[in-house]
Amino acid sequence: MSENTLRSVTVERTGTGQFTATNPRGGTISFGTGSEGAETDFTPVELLLAALGGCTAVDVDVATARHSEPTAFTVTVTGDKVGDELGNRLTDLAVTFAVAFPDDEAGARARAILPRAVKVSHDKLCTVSRTVEIGTPVTATVTEA
Repeated sequence: MSENTLRSVTVERTGTGQFTATNPRGGTISFGTGSEGAETDFTPVELLLAALGGCTAVDVDVATARHSEPTAFTVTVTGDKVGDELGNRLTDLAVTFAVAFPDDEAGARARAILPRAVKVSHDKLCTVSRTVEIGTPVTATVTEA
């Protein structure tokens, strides 16, 4: 087990329906409900989709870029939002890679390992998709500020 296994962010309200998440290194990202003058802010659901795509994208990029720098690298993540007796959630999550490499020997090597890199990330490496697929309880508590 590694020394630092706990991961965390702090989320603070900055306005009606608007929030900023801060990581321990000081990085921030604003998000909200898409109202109150911040129509372009990510929603929490979009952040989840970005986390799914981003986690696997990082794994795949590290594996393929060892061989060749991509000429195009886009990851599209989709899911259907449903609400039923189980509550609100996303179903039919899909992570789709569109990656191109130069037409040379190094590019051919990167293209050849791309499917395996995506599979290994999905099946083993990507903490985000592994957590979503396997599932884990979420505890919500209230403390005094």
